Amino acid sequence: MKNLANMNVSLRQLRAFIAVAAEGHFTRAADKLNLSQSSVSALVHELEANLGLRLFDRHTRLLQITQAGAELLPLVKKAVADIDSVIENSSELRTLGRGRVSIAASSVQAALMLPRFIRQFCIEYPGVKVELHDVAEHEVPQMVRLGEVDFGIGTEADSKLDLGAHLLSSDAFVVIMRSDHPLVRKRELRWQDLADMPLIGPRHGNPIRERLDSALLMEGITLSRLHEVYLPLTMVGMVEAGLGIAVMSTAVSRLAAGLGLVVKTVTNPVIRREVSLLFHAGRSLSPPAQHFRDLLIRNKQELAEQ
Repeated sequence: MKNLANMNVSLRQLRAFIAVAAEGHFTRAADKLNLSQSSVSALVHELEANLGLRLFDRHTRLLQITQAGAELLPLVKKAVADIDSVIENSSELRTLGRGRVSIAASSVQAALMLPRFIRQFCIEYPGVKVELHDVAEHEVPQMVRLGEVDFGIGTEADSKLDLGAHLLSSDAFVVIMRSDHPLVRKRELRWQDLADMPLIGPRHGNPIRERLDSALLMEGITLSRLHEVYLPLTMVGMVEAGLGIAVMSTAVSRLAAGLGLVVKTVTNPVIRREVSLLFHAGRSLSPPAQHFRDLLIRNKQELAEQ
C-alpha cells in the first residue's frame, strides 16, 4: 500500500486525469488543457505512480478508464472543484468587494424582520448583492435543501440530516380577530375556546401549522380550519373581512395592528414556535453569506424582542 506521506499528487495531475477521462483521448485532452500530448501523458503516469493504481487501459487505438479510475473520478472532480472554489473566492475572503447573498424567508420575516439588516449589510458591503426570496413558509427549507439559496429564515419542522438550524428567536401563537369578535371580551383565552370557531390558518405541510398541531395533540386538542391559505397577509385580510379568526404567531402583530385588529395570546398552554436560520449541513457558505449570517446571529437579542 502506498505511503500517503510520500505522495506528491499535484493539481495539474488531477486536472489531466479529469480531462483525459472526459475526452477519452490524450491528444484531445491536451488541446483542452493547452498542453502538449506528452505533458498530459506524463502527468497521468505520475498520478498513477503516486497512487499505485492504473487509471487507464491503453491500447493501440483505444483508451479506456479502469474500474479504479472510474471509482476515483467523482472524488477527484470534487477535490478539484473545492480547490477552484477556494481560488475563486480568495479575493472575497480578503475584501468582500463583490459577491452575492441569497436568502429565502417567509413573507412575514421577509417584510418585517430582514429589511433593516439587509440595509445595514449593503451599507457596509456595497459591492455585495443581497437577493431576498419572499416565499410561503413551507418553501423555505426546500429552497435551502436544493441549494437555491445560501440559507433560509423559517421554522425547522423536522430533523432531516441535510439541514442544520441556528435558533434566532421564538414567537408565541396568538389569535388575530376583529375588535367586535366575542372572544375579545374574554380575560383569558384558552385553546378549548377555539374548538367551535371558524378558524383561518395555513395549509397542511406548513411548518408553523405542524408545530402548533403537534403541541396541541399532546394536550388532546384538535383544531379544524374553515379556510386554509398559504400567506399570512391573506389570513390577516380574511380576518379583517370578517371571515373568521386566525391562529398565527406574534410575528404578524405589527401587520394586524396596522389593520385595527386585536391580537390575543392563547394560554393553557402558551405555545411557541422557533424561528431559525436554516442552512444545508453539507454545503459551506460563501464569505458574503457567512458575514450576513453572522450579522443575524450577533443581533439575536434584537430579533427576539421584535
